[in-house]
Amino acid sequence: MIDVKNISYKIGSKTILENINLSVSKGEFFGILGPNGSGKTTLLKLISGGQAAKEGEVIIDGRNIRMYQTKELAKKLAVLPQLNDAPFSFTVYDAIKLGRYAHQRTLLPAWSKEDEDSVQEAIRLTKIERLKDRFLDELSGGERQLVYLARALVQEAEILLLDEPTNHLDISHQINLLELLKELIEEKNLTVISIFHDLNLASLYCDKVLLLKDGKEVNTDTPRNLFINEKLEEIYDADLQMMEHPAVPKALITFNPSEKKNEQYDDSSIKVEEHSKEWIVLHTDRPYKSLSSAIIGSGFSWSTHFVTRFVDKNYYCDNPTEDMIDTLAGKGIDKNKTIGMMTAACLEDAVFKQFKGNEFQLTVMVTAGVSNAVDISQAFHYYKEEITYPGTINTWIFIEGHLTEAAFMQAAMTATEAKAKALHIEEVRDPRSGTVATGTSTDSIVIAATQTGLHFKYAGTITNIGKSIGMLVYEATVEAIQKNKKRLASLK
Repeated sequence: MIDVKNISYKIGSKTILENINLSVSKGEFFGILGPNGSGKTTLLKLISGGQAAKEGEVIIDGRNIRMYQTKELAKKLAVLPQLNDAPFSFTVYDAIKLGRYAHQRTLLPAWSKEDEDSVQEAIRLTKIERLKDRFLDELSGGERQLVYLARALVQEAEILLLDEPTNHLDISHQINLLELLKELIEEKNLTVISIFHDLNLASLYCDKVLLLKDGKEVNTDTPRNLFINEKLEEIYDADLQMMEHPAVPKALITFNPSEKKNEQYDDSSIKVEEHSKEWIVLHTDRPYKSLSSAIIGSGFSWSTHFVTRFVDKNYYCDNPTEDMIDTLAGKGIDKNKTIGMMTAACLEDAVFKQFKGNEFQLTVMVTAGVSNAVDISQAFHYYKEEITYPGTINTWIFIEGHLTEAAFMQAAMTATEAKAKALHIEEVRDPRSGTVATGTSTDSIVIAATQTGLHFKYAGTITNIGKSIGMLVYEATVEAIQKNKKRLASLK
């Protein structure tokens, strides 16, 4: 569809672009990215024919762009510039009509039904019906951007060139615009080439991207292949990190602010705010990064409150999450900063363990009951129904240190192995299979780290931090199970 071959461009002795090559296929959403001054806008102007290349050529459908007449080229491509001034007081409707210029066949054209249908369709697609009778100079920058997109659409060109199309739009309009472009690509086989400053928008919507720096091509590939930490840091001279988007298989780019290296931990950072029959509430003045299976704050989050709530073993609720949120609100606890669990185990029997080393500090809390113990290796054969009793063994691990995501997962695995060993030693059995249990039906866990101090790339069973987690979780779980056994025996 479009081939850019060996394009270079200079202004005086200053090189703006140097030997750029790219190929864009029909129906592709292609992004151009790079820091300020990297030559993005100049490249787009060269592709559009708005500027002539000093060296190299732009090929559209097998023909050099210089071979196209003005109206002929306008039917091939439409341009949405970065900024659009409104020198004349056009109405929105009249401004959009200008996009039909390429389709007028005579010097004094007649407005046809086809022209009108095209304008109305563009207004509908961009959702600006309410604006069509207003004047351009009355509109906000974001509204005006949508008008100029509509004007580009009425050209009915095969290629749409955009220079930072979301620059003046709020988040909702950004998403609506890019979703619209995706729909046009799919429904009309439109080809879109767009400049982006926002790496995350480019990652979400572009099929391929070109990375520029100082007028030179760094690479062209899919966002996932290009948006790697080292490459981004090289281009943008900033501490950027690629992560996985939580909802779709796309890269998510975050900016890392400067941090104090090797910040020392505070021994009193975890405080017991409440420990009663009904609640255990732990609090920290600074948020901990947490990985949890709790009903509140599951997955990764940053949390300052860690809550276990006692519920009767016969507790049933259609929506336990909403019930927990309402209960937290009643205690004045912000759910957005909280890891919240439920358990039918006696909270008075909770066991706390602590390890203080030269490199890190650990605090572990375990609550345990074994009435719904399960041997996972036998569960498929003995349990035909899903069991959703309140959580029985809850494990809390607080780490004064900086963990990678891999280390978070390994810490959870290490803790689970230690819990299973404790159940084995205490000969806790699955009541249905009669075999030694590996856990209970609704166990929960949280791994929480300050993300300060020493960095831990791994936290498996053979690492120093892993061995410490295993020791504390094993000891705390054994002690908690023993307390539970004594309590049950006293009730007989």
